[in-house]
Amino acid sequence: MRAIIKRGHAMIPVIAAASLLAAAALANGAAPVSANAAAEADPHAHHHMGMMPVQRSEAQYTAPEVTLVRDDGRTVSLPDELNDGRPVLMNFIYTSCTTVCPLTSQVFGQFQKRLGNAHDSVHLISISIDPEQDTPARLRVYARQFGAARGWDHYTGTVAASIAVQRAFGAYRGDKMSHAPLTLLRASPGKPWIRMDGFASADDLLAERSRWTAEPAALVAR
Repeated sequence: MRAIIKRGHAMIPVIAAASLLAAAALANGAAPVSANAAAEADPHAHHHMGMMPVQRSEAQYTAPEVTLVRDDGRTVSLPDELNDGRPVLMNFIYTSCTTVCPLTSQVFGQFQKRLGNAHDSVHLISISIDPEQDTPARLRVYARQFGAARGWDHYTGTVAASIAVQRAFGAYRGDKMSHAPLTLLRASPGKPWIRMDGFASADDLLAERSRWTAEPAALVAR
């Protein structure tokens, strides 16, 4: 379903994606990846790299009634995974991606780490846009590279299911090489989604979480 935009975009400057990619590689014990190397691996790297501001908007989405395969091998209902009562952070990745996905996955890892012992109080959901290649086993390896702990799940499934989810959340770009950084957040079932187009930082995500926890207090104050 097409997003219904509720309010305007707030522009937030972020650091260059090339620097983030190098940091992600170093954090995982790998050799740094240069912007030139990334460009050779991904012909769209020139589009993804560089300064990309975050656009924040509020939207309403309806999750499609599809089943996905979680990285533990279980077949699950997407609506059930989204509506387990916890706040949700969601993004779209594929394991052979060399530009956007390492950056957004690094940020998810930073966010989860900063939750401390409450790391599973927010459900982090990463859905593959290359399900033919991304098996549950491959997703588990990918998840370990970014320090995924309990509460952060990765999903694959059929191509049709993956595309249906991407379309429902306004993330479908025709093919994996054209994907763009996107993070979707929701405080709880029934609440509107917050959409962040661009390279959101862990600080951006934690700021949203602070808004969620402040809402009950604000209501009491009224």
